[in-house]
Amino acid sequence: MLNLFSSNKTENEDITLDFEKIPKHIAIIMDGNGRWAQARKLPRVMGHKAGVETVRTVVKKCNSLGVKYLTLYMFSTENWKRPKDEINSLMKLLAQYLKSEFDELNSNNVVINHIGDISKLPEICQKELIDAYEKTKNNTGLVLTLAINYGGRDEIIYAVKRLYKDISEKGMNIDDIDKDLFNNYLYTAEMPDPDIIIRPSGEQRLSNFLLWQCAYSEFWYSDINWPDFTEKDLEMAIYDYQHRDRRFGGIKK
Repeated sequence: MLNLFSSNKTENEDITLDFEKIPKHIAIIMDGNGRWAQARKLPRVMGHKAGVETVRTVVKKCNSLGVKYLTLYMFSTENWKRPKDEINSLMKLLAQYLKSEFDELNSNNVVINHIGDISKLPEICQKELIDAYEKTKNNTGLVLTLAINYGGRDEIIYAVKRLYKDISEKGMNIDDIDKDLFNNYLYTAEMPDPDIIIRPSGEQRLSNFLLWQCAYSEFWYSDINWPDFTEKDLEMAIYDYQHRDRRFGGIKK
């Protein structure tokens, strides 16, 4: 089997993390729920339910490690192409997760954030997302961002439209437009770019996720399906990240 782990460590070796170099922002493309279910001859929705358990595990682990931002790609703008029954099940799972996990997340000082065009979601999902954010926005711990009905290209177009509106209404000078200014018009304006993007399940592509923000992100792939992703796998990804040479286009001194 293809081994996509970039780290020199193996799964059976102890991993010692440098707590001075914990990535500030981890983003994850949660992939492989359907394949996990298919391998067990189960309906796809069972894979999504199993994936929710992994979300719980990873959120707790990131919070305990001191990660400041965790962004999870839950539902893309392209996922509407899936069967209606699967989409309905995913939306129910989202609402159930927010209801069942709210008290624990809030008690652990977690901010429950979201990015994407949630206006297309069922009303119950919109309500749960908005309520969760309003009730946790003043927390000071991990910022958990759920990317729902999110697409990187759509986000860039959304930012351009907002910027154009301000140019038209406020008479902005075109020479004032730079990367920092444009960044302020994105969904993610309040958070730093991801230090590392993790994708399980063996696929090696971004799938329209954080296209602007990933310019200098590290990437970490594995062939583990998301429901089987463990704390140890997260530690391996962070360990590998800590041993990479990040130069941001410069040279090592």
